Amino acid sequence: MNADIKNLFSFIKKSPSPFHAVSEITKILHEKGFQKLNEDENWHLETGKKYYVTRNSSSVLAFALSNVEKLKSAPFLVCASHSDSPSFKIKENPEIKSASSIVLNVEKYGGMLLAPWFDRPLSVAGRVIVSEKTGEDRISFKEILVDVDRDLLMIPNLAIHMNRDANEGRRIDVQNEIRPVLSMNERASLLSIVADSAGIPEQEIISHDLFLYNRTEPVQWGAENEFISASKLDDLECAFSTLQGFLHSTTGECEKSSKRHIPVYCVFDNEEVGSASRQGADSTFLSDTLARIAEKLNWSGEDYRIALAKSFMISADNAHAVHPNYVSSADPVNRPKINGGIVIKFNAAQKYTSDGFSAACFKEICRRAGIPFQIFTNNSNTAGGSTLGNISLSHVSIPCVDIGLPQWAMHSPYESAGSKDLEYMIQAISEFYMGKIV
Repeated sequence: MNADIKNLFSFIKKSPSPFHAVSEITKILHEKGFQKLNEDENWHLETGKKYYVTRNSSSVLAFALSNVEKLKSAPFLVCASHSDSPSFKIKENPEIKSASSIVLNVEKYGGMLLAPWFDRPLSVAGRVIVSEKTGEDRISFKEILVDVDRDLLMIPNLAIHMNRDANEGRRIDVQNEIRPVLSMNERASLLSIVADSAGIPEQEIISHDLFLYNRTEPVQWGAENEFISASKLDDLECAFSTLQGFLHSTTGECEKSSKRHIPVYCVFDNEEVGSASRQGADSTFLSDTLARIAEKLNWSGEDYRIALAKSFMISADNAHAVHPNYVSSADPVNRPKINGGIVIKFNAAQKYTSDGFSAACFKEICRRAGIPFQIFTNNSNTAGGSTLGNISLSHVSIPCVDIGLPQWAMHSPYESAGSKDLEYMIQAISEFYMGKIV
């Protein structure tokens, strides 16, 4: 197992919720010399410095400034991915007494494969909100990240003897069948366990954003170790690999050679539920941040618009590889393979933003980086999904290409991808941020 795969697995294990993912990303950025900015404070930017800003603790944008004060309308090179994955969100007042057990009341977050959630060790992670006095009888609120780091829950299947049509495509009743078992003690309280994990009294918890997560360990497997499997590969694999490419381009000699543009790294939340939140791709987070950068560089309004016209964005969200057991589900020609390289995604209905120009730019990036690329189009009988690119561009209009790493079992709690493709993405994003193509 090479270092990149080890680091990816470590990152995923430390990121059981979007809040933890962004916390890990900001720790890495801080270690690499990036300074934190707050949206509710004035920004004082200096060229030669690197910065990051978060929103809702579940989205983050980072950027680096070199000698751009000497260049009006320096283009932005943006790469975006997302921090969230399909899961189950814990409802308020979650405990339900059922037979001899206490089970939890949950609801779907995003579109997921339901069946793989049964019979797996699960736990709970996210954040809790507590209050703290700040003087003069004023109350402020503080969030505490929580990961109940043990095998806490299970959603047991009903035995085949009592469920003879279980293998006949039976509909799963989410409200009544997806209820994780917590305990046989009728006084068991999830928030008590969460509070104990957070090191605070239960009564201090005012509210929470808590999610189930799969406890199965990431693995590398296959006859030649050519596969990797883990939870949340969609899209933490892209969030991690694009971060590595971004950091490579903003440190050392690469940093010195990148003086004609502004590299921007983005991770948005809520992509799996449509991005329509204040921290999603369909928010003003990206446009607000780019506008503030331009303002602090003393650009005019026209300078800023010229910069956007010269900019370029990569929307990085994992892609479907052709499945060996469901070949007919794929397009008859464009069939990305695991370990076959980065996938450029096209859709005539503009669910993906790739067009002739943006795809040509990314193909040249891959050529210069010496890595393979592949093409994905939906089977024409299948609607397919969408991603960050076209949603973000409704707020910041710049050319964009949609890409991803090929994987199987997308939106399962345990997904599979290729051990070679991770390195391909890191190399391509490093090349992109050098700014020699656009």
